[in-house]
Amino acid sequence: MINFQFLRTSIVKTALSLVAKDPKATFIAGGTNLVDLMKRGVTAPEKLIDINQLPLKQIELKNNILHIGAMVSNSALAENAIVKEKFPLLMLALQSGASAQLRNVATVGGNMMQRTRCGYFYDTTMPCNKRQPGSGCGAIGGYNRMHAIFGTSESCIAVHPSDMCVGLVALDAQVVIAGAKGERKINFIDFHRLAGTTPEKDNNIQKGELIVRLEIPVNNLNKNFHYQKVRDRSSYAFALISVAAALELKDDVISTVRLAMGGVAHKPWRLVAAENFLKGKAATLANFEAAAKIAMEGAKAFGENDFKLKMAPNTIIEALTVAKAKA
Repeated sequence: MINFQFLRTSIVKTALSLVAKDPKATFIAGGTNLVDLMKRGVTAPEKLIDINQLPLKQIELKNNILHIGAMVSNSALAENAIVKEKFPLLMLALQSGASAQLRNVATVGGNMMQRTRCGYFYDTTMPCNKRQPGSGCGAIGGYNRMHAIFGTSESCIAVHPSDMCVGLVALDAQVVIAGAKGERKINFIDFHRLAGTTPEKDNNIQKGELIVRLEIPVNNLNKNFHYQKVRDRSSYAFALISVAAALELKDDVISTVRLAMGGVAHKPWRLVAAENFLKGKAATLANFEAAAKIAMEGAKAFGENDFKLKMAPNTIIEALTVAKAKA
């Protein structure tokens, strides 16, 4: 790890100006991903701006919209009474992520900003277009058991690792970002990027901008919901496949449905076509199976991860079935 400057501020405008002035400066919050990358020599910022003292730790309901400050810890968000009551799907997604110790430190904004990555990204002796654009993708033709089956490109097949973000994309969250010109909002579904030809760009935030909060509209999806995560061990493991499912039922007919997946793409993957199919239909196993088939259209595996082509639709069906069964 190289030597670096460490600065701290409690003012958002100061934090923005410090990063805007220096192309080799970056924000640090919980540091659960950034410090790891620095230790491995994958990234080497020359200046770290500590934002832990910024006044961005609110969790409050305003006009039927939940406001979540970017510096709220993952554990604080999962344990919040409003989240448990109004957005239990998000609670389950948060509780599925990392370990209790990491959730105590990791922040909402930092979770969103973590790098989409795989083992080749961490290994500086191997080619990786995310780490060194133009060097190639070691995972294509290499060991790719954990890798993507949707939205892939010749440049990168890594998957986004967050559980929280799968829940957020299913709940139609918005990201509020501050910059020199003020605040702007991005729909959560548009915040992260597919790899395309620029896999080094994980999201659509610009240099000199900072996530200040999330906004989630209140919905009626707090009764029939489930977060299903399939992984190699019961804790502290990334998803092979995860599914966030929520239903609003009226006489066993689906009036509203939300579906999203993790472990399958370079970004949290919303299953819009499957949602459209299910809306207005009975909550039956046959319809869940049909929706899962629709969700898998366009999926492509790369050898070691061929099993995901079967595991993914089965996980969708399981998540919907469990969600329906809840009282």
